Amino acid sequence: MESKYTDGGIKYEHLRFSISSADDLPVLENIRMQAFTPIFNSFRSILGDQIYEWAQRAEDENQAKMLTDLVAKNEAWLCYTVLIEDTIVGFISYQSNSKSKVGEIGLNAVDPKFAGKGIGTHMYTFALSQMKKDGMKVATVATGGDPSHLPARKAYKNVGFNVEIPSVWMCKILDED
Repeated sequence: MESKYTDGGIKYEHLRFSISSADDLPVLENIRMQAFTPIFNSFRSILGDQIYEWAQRAEDENQAKMLTDLVAKNEAWLCYTVLIEDTIVGFISYQSNSKSKVGEIGLNAVDPKFAGKGIGTHMYTFALSQMKKDGMKVATVATGGDPSHLPARKAYKNVGFNVEIPSVWMCKILDED
């Protein structure tokens, strides 16, 4: 799928979405790491080293496997590589549940070199349009409430996500007796 995209006087003639392939994976993994490293560092800062190591690190590390699984043609999820001309600038995954009629945006990232240019908003618009084509009645997305996820929350709101359920994840170190 191609579309015209303009941001801040820069015109991208072709912003393309193509089903992600194994050939894309090294670049997508690099984008994922660059985009999520500041988030993981934020988690470590919020939780402290000890809780991060015990309660969060494995989940952060498993995200690479999640991306690999998404690209491997997961039955429930579709993953698209996002390109400007021939340059991969991001990826987005989504699923459409035909039984519940609920679609969900999953793991996604924009190359930090292209961040803040509206590409994430365009990615979310693409996923939402695909969900509509699939007959979904509701779209969902989960994101963090911490400061490092603020840009994502703003982008989701920009495409119309307007109902939230606040959630808090709490941790406690259990003292050794």
